[in-house]
Amino acid sequence: MANVNNRARDEHTYDAIVVGSGITGGYAAMELTRKGLRTLVLERGPMVRHIADYPTANTPPWGAEYPRGQLPVAELDAVYPMQKRTGYAVTEFSKHFFVKDHEDPYTETQRFDWIRGYHLGGRSITWGRQTYRHSDLDFEANAKQGIGTDWPIRYADIAPWYDRVETFIGVSGQTEGLPQLPDGKFQPPMEMNCVEKAFKQKSEARFPERRITIGRAAHLTAPTAEQIALGRGKCQYRNLCVRGCPFGAYFSSNAATLVAAEKTGNLTIRPNSIVTELVYDPKTSRADAVRVQDATTGEVMEFHAPVIFLCASAIASAWILLNSTSRRFPNGFGNESDQVGRNIMDHHLAAGAGAQVDGFEDMYYSGRRPNGIYVPRFRNLGDAATARKDYIRGFGYQGGAGRAGWDRNIEGVGAARKTALTQPGPWGIRLGGFGETLPYADNRMTMNKTVKDKHGLPTVDFNVSIRENEKAMRKDMQTAAAEMLEAAGFRNVTMADGDYAPGLGIHEMGTARMGKDPKTSVLNAHNQMWECKNVFITDGAAMASAACVNPSLTYMALTARAVDYAVAASKKGEL
Repeated sequence: MANVNNRARDEHTYDAIVVGSGITGGYAAMELTRKGLRTLVLERGPMVRHIADYPTANTPPWGAEYPRGQLPVAELDAVYPMQKRTGYAVTEFSKHFFVKDHEDPYTETQRFDWIRGYHLGGRSITWGRQTYRHSDLDFEANAKQGIGTDWPIRYADIAPWYDRVETFIGVSGQTEGLPQLPDGKFQPPMEMNCVEKAFKQKSEARFPERRITIGRAAHLTAPTAEQIALGRGKCQYRNLCVRGCPFGAYFSSNAATLVAAEKTGNLTIRPNSIVTELVYDPKTSRADAVRVQDATTGEVMEFHAPVIFLCASAIASAWILLNSTSRRFPNGFGNESDQVGRNIMDHHLAAGAGAQVDGFEDMYYSGRRPNGIYVPRFRNLGDAATARKDYIRGFGYQGGAGRAGWDRNIEGVGAARKTALTQPGPWGIRLGGFGETLPYADNRMTMNKTVKDKHGLPTVDFNVSIRENEKAMRKDMQTAAAEMLEAAGFRNVTMADGDYAPGLGIHEMGTARMGKDPKTSVLNAHNQMWECKNVFITDGAAMASAACVNPSLTYMALTARAVDYAVAASKKGEL
């Protein structure tokens, strides 16, 4: 019997295990396999094969069952009550990439919009693809202001890893030379349209410190030989990205990192594998195994590896830790600091301004650019000129200009209406703020063992809110946007503060943060758990602060850096 048990263990043993297959899981898998480690990727959802499993990628508008692909309200209310809060993401064309809330529920002491999908590739298929670097303004802020815990790294530590990631994934963008938004390794930028160019010229003449640039987006505009070899191609300007890109033009795990990992011959993917626990071995003071519940059969099994990367997302990784209790870790795996599940951050958005634009009626643009304009942070940059007295940190703007299309509301019926809709509508422009949320210790998630999901597993309760600092910032988001639009001479400028609750930015962060002190953090400078040296966490859980820029690039850079450290440490016998 011992030989049988040993053989079973050997069959379930790898050099490394990666939990999750999204932005960070895919990147960890690629880096580990390229370094020669036989790597198992555990994904709780079903397999999604690049191209083959994008069922609506080429469905024309007239092929929809419902007008404009909008699902009936009854279906949204019954099946997607949380996921529908985005107001745009869950449609007939994309619903298969989002969870059904009645099967995977959660509860809210205070409202939290947890938008997610369980499938191979995770949210790397549906992400917004805006790709920016953090700066030392961000890495130093906590220490200078006495907020949260100090980052254990600075920009110089991660800069070469930003270079590495940008070169691999492909980021189109314009260099600007701004210290608060470091430039990167860019492919040619996408072009602003005529109204955006006019806006840039007129607004910057009035507010030169408020730079207007094209968004930095993970879309290929000039594919490299490496990217072409993976089967990726140039962006086609369809703007149907949420359906999955059959051209591999935007970065996703499915189109890029998992393809590269598979080419090494060292990758094993096991879908429908819900990781429920990390199994701690008190003899070695290490995580000996990852416990899995099969999503289809319910079978419970264990997989073993000397190196484990948790990349399931900030909430899911924290759930795994909190669900992994033992004599050594009665409050959750590696949670002696009591920081697991705390300090939840998101980017607060939906506050800004819009306007109507006269003129340019004889102008249009080519294609449907899957990108917009970007205004980097211009508040609280460390000098008196940009300092605010009512809040700390800052925000940027994402937005753009466009013309109303054939799906706009217009009076009339029949032939006259059809004829009117053949002509483009009026120009409009909008700016939406994207603000930093501070890490508050009582913004947290806890385990809810009363409410179970469809697999009989405990769920999450959220108690998260924005505070006075963010509320003051939101007022400025509106005012400053209106100032810029008015400076450009646009009319009917309207400020707005929309229906935002934490989570809606879909950038959950901070639940197992990095730090310099194991008493106040969960991870060290290498994303390694203080209390268990062979476990690394590189998704949003690791973030010590949020900055005001989209975080996925930082997640990937941290992942590449952590894998490099983990493999070297493993070879030295330090894990």
